[in-house]
Amino acid sequence: MKLYFKYLSMLLKCQMQYKVSFTLTVIGQFLVSFTTFLGVYFMFSRFNSVNSFTFPEVLLCFSIVLMAFSITECFVRGFDVFPQLIKSGDLDRILVRPRNEIFQVLTSNVDFTRIGRLMQAVLMLIYAVPVSGIIWSPDKVITIVVMIIGGIVMFSALFVLYAGISFFTIEGLEFMNIFTDGGREFGKYPFSIYGEGVLKFFTYIIPLALFQYYPFLYLTGKSGNIGLIFLPLMGFVFMIPCYSIFKYGIKRYKSTGS
Repeated sequence: MKLYFKYLSMLLKCQMQYKVSFTLTVIGQFLVSFTTFLGVYFMFSRFNSVNSFTFPEVLLCFSIVLMAFSITECFVRGFDVFPQLIKSGDLDRILVRPRNEIFQVLTSNVDFTRIGRLMQAVLMLIYAVPVSGIIWSPDKVITIVVMIIGGIVMFSALFVLYAGISFFTIEGLEFMNIFTDGGREFGKYPFSIYGEGVLKFFTYIIPLALFQYYPFLYLTGKSGNIGLIFLPLMGFVFMIPCYSIFKYGIKRYKSTGS
C-alpha cells in the first residue's frame, strides 16, 4: 500500500508539471458534467416528477452514481485503457516484472483530472441532501456510503471485464462503453423509469441497479426493506467472474509483437 501511494504521488507530480493544462482539463470535466445537470434541471422545470421521483431525489441518485464513476475512472483507468497496453507491447514488460500485474495496471494510468466530475457530484450531493425531504438517520447515511462503495466496485468490475475481453479482441470493444459511460448517463435517473426490461437487465445481467436503484428505494422511503442497504455489496460478488475472465486472458495471452 505504501508503494501504491508513492506511485500516486509520482503520477500527480507528473500531471501537475503543466498546471494550466491540468486546471483547464479539470474545469472541462466539470463543465461536461454540468451540462448533464442542466439537462436534468430543465426537464424538471417542466415536469414536477418522473415516475414519482422528485428533482432533489434524482439529483441525489445522480450525484451518487457520478461520484462512484468519477472515483473509479480516476484510480482504475489503467483497465479502461488496457487495450493500449496490449497493442503497444507494454503488457509484456508488466508480466515479466516481479510485482503483481493488477498493481502495475492500476498504477499505469491514474487520471487526477477526473476530480472535475467528482467536484460536480459533491456539489449536487451537498445541495440534494437538505432539500430531498429525507429524514436522515444513521441507517440512511450508511446507505449512501454503501451505495458509493458498491458503485465503485461495480464500475471497477466492468473495467476489469473490459480488460479481460481485450485479450481476445486486441482492440477494445466499444459496446462496453454502454455499461461504463452509459451506466453513468443512465444512472442519473433511477433505472425503473426506463421500463421493467431495462431494470431487469441491470439487475440480473449487468447488476448496476443493485447499487443504484434498490438501496435508493430505501433511502427515499419508497421501501421499508432494510436489507436493500446491503445489496451494493453484491458488487464484490460480481467482481469474481470479471476478475476470473481477466486471469484467464492472462494465461492465454500471446504478445502482439509490438
